[in-house]
Amino acid sequence: MSSISFPSEHGHHPEPSSSSGGHFYSSSFDASSSFQMNPLSSHPPRTPRTSVMASSNTYIYDTKDEKEEHVEVEEELDGETDKMKEVEHKIRKEDVWREMFLTSNGRDKAFKLIQYSIRVYLVFHTSLTGSRLLRRPARPPWEVELLKRLQSTASGFSLTRKLLILFNWLAPLTAIMAQQTVPFSAEQSTETSKKTVRPFLHTVLYAPPPVLLELVNAVADDIATYARLGLIGKRTGERAMRFADWCWMLSTLVGLVENGVERQMIGNLQHEVENRLYSESMTGATAKSKPKISKIDEKELSRLQKQDYWLQVTRAKLVMDLIFVSYDIFKIKRAKDTVKAFTGLAAAILSSAKIYDRHKNALLKSIMTL
Repeated sequence: MSSISFPSEHGHHPEPSSSSGGHFYSSSFDASSSFQMNPLSSHPPRTPRTSVMASSNTYIYDTKDEKEEHVEVEEELDGETDKMKEVEHKIRKEDVWREMFLTSNGRDKAFKLIQYSIRVYLVFHTSLTGSRLLRRPARPPWEVELLKRLQSTASGFSLTRKLLILFNWLAPLTAIMAQQTVPFSAEQSTETSKKTVRPFLHTVLYAPPPVLLELVNAVADDIATYARLGLIGKRTGERAMRFADWCWMLSTLVGLVENGVERQMIGNLQHEVENRLYSESMTGATAKSKPKISKIDEKELSRLQKQDYWLQVTRAKLVMDLIFVSYDIFKIKRAKDTVKAFTGLAAAILSSAKIYDRHKNALLKSIMTL
């Protein structure tokens, strides 16, 4: 039977432990060499990277700093979103309406809603009572009195709204006057720099067309309102009203053109963000690998989509205004009351929604800054 020999055995006498290690381990083992891990281990080693801080060829392993940084950025962005949603839920509708009623524009839209709701009801009432099913030879006295009161109320709201928007020409006038005083060119020294005052007529003629159109429209509206109050003759008021309607129609057309240009710009920006997100997804970049970039792009895309939504609302409102004013300018008689009532109510709802969202965002910002 063959015997088994061990490296530590030289003959039959074992050597001291101090010298047995050198014979047991191979001479190729070096304690100062780099660490090597068993490839058959259930935990394979991570890929080492060369240290940029050390001059020698030592290797260090990736730490969890990058992962922790990603988590911190993601938690920070998610925390801001959660905080904004939490604050948004705390804002009550009554608070927003209260802020709206503090402004003349908000009260104007609220009265417009009531006014054209009454007109729509009168249209439905007239069409129903004129049908064969509900037609009567004589209406009850209380019904006739109710209709007269509703018509008077609608006319009263119309005059109230005209009074609320008096002196609206001050805003475009201020914008024009701000361009009247301009400094000298930069070629002159700062010691002798002064301000030159342009003639008012020169400033008005070189003002932006939308601002100038808004100024003329507001002045004509005020003259027509003074005529309804009896301060100016009726004929002058009718001419001013017709001129104001033409200005309103032109400003509506200008607004539609500007809205189309803005929507095109927003669409291009939205397309760029979507392409960037698609490219990141195709290259393997996810919210975990690049949390900051992905979160910012998603937030920007959401902002652009919301902005495009409100531009569509503005366009719909401008279309309703264009239909409404066209009936007055071109003196269209067919279904005049019905079309003006529904387009007026639709424009009131859309414009009120825009102002409501504006005041809600203002409240949200004020609470977030506290």
